[in-house]
Amino acid sequence: MFVKSLIHPTRYAFPNLPKTFQLTRKMSVLVKSLKYSKHGEPVDVMEIVEGQLQDPKDNEVLVKVLAAPINPADINTIQGKYPVKPKFPAVGGNECVAEIIAIGKNVSKLTTGQHVIPFATGLGTWTTHAIFAEEQLMPVSSKIGLAEAATLTVNPCTAYRMLKDFVALQPGDCVIQNGANSAVGQAVHQLCRAWNIKSVGIVRDRPDIASLKEYLKSQGATEVLTEEEIRTSTLFKENHLPRPLLALNCVGGKSATEVSRHLADKGVMVTYGGMSREPVIAGTAALIFKDVSFRGFWMTRWTKENADSPERIHMFTELCELIEQGKFVAPVHEMVPLQKFKDAMAAVLDFKGFAGKKFILDMQN
Repeated sequence: MFVKSLIHPTRYAFPNLPKTFQLTRKMSVLVKSLKYSKHGEPVDVMEIVEGQLQDPKDNEVLVKVLAAPINPADINTIQGKYPVKPKFPAVGGNECVAEIIAIGKNVSKLTTGQHVIPFATGLGTWTTHAIFAEEQLMPVSSKIGLAEAATLTVNPCTAYRMLKDFVALQPGDCVIQNGANSAVGQAVHQLCRAWNIKSVGIVRDRPDIASLKEYLKSQGATEVLTEEEIRTSTLFKENHLPRPLLALNCVGGKSATEVSRHLADKGVMVTYGGMSREPVIAGTAALIFKDVSFRGFWMTRWTKENADSPERIHMFTELCELIEQGKFVAPVHEMVPLQKFKDAMAAVLDFKGFAGKKFILDMQN
């Protein structure tokens, strides 16, 4: 961080002047931000732009961003394919963990040295420093790891809300999901374990499938099957596990149709992504004879509709407690220096959302 002191000379020439006439020390912080001025592929339109920030005013907070993840929604926003349209020039990113380095005179709930995460959406977090309003931030314990804190507000919250809001799940009930090794999928398995809910994960076949299954089971998955295995599995027919009351879909296409076949009567499928870019097709038999319901979920909408709700505060409190207790960890991830942001974004695009790990920008390197 580069800090430039700006001290007015009258403070030294006339030391006995009243304080109202003396200018206090001010800071000018050099900032590096990942910005874009038009929609397009991130590697083409994103660039590091330098600027300066002055002291925070009134209810403002100056933060040093420590880490900020790259989410699929961030990529889609830059491409112009996401419902949220930023004003140009825009700073990318929607999540981060930051440290407060200065506060405005009217800030009352936050203090310097605290770690904070965004409490509002669309702030633009791919930056080394930023000034936000106090109400746009939420403090988190510095005991929480940078990766856990930086990725807290999107994927864990998405998993939490889908498990809470569509079916009244009880201990012993079962959930099934595709994309089980995604960041949301990993969060689902961990929350199911914490709440004594059985979870079945569906993943694509790959050379390291055995180690992937082992890893997901270590996170809390009851069973992990490939998309080929689920088509012939007797896991539910032979009552090895109860039929799922809830299915979570982030893939779409044939994968979604196959997963929905295993739902219990009056089960619910919630779609929160479409990585295959194929539509969700509901089986006629599932609709008529099992009365299966198909719903959708968008975390951004939920956040806007429940910005200051007790449910949102309780969710963050419970998630942070699970992290501090060692019962919830960040998804598989790779920290990438800010200067190498193009490599990380190219990797995300190459894998089309199926990278199997989260790329997190190290904003201080």
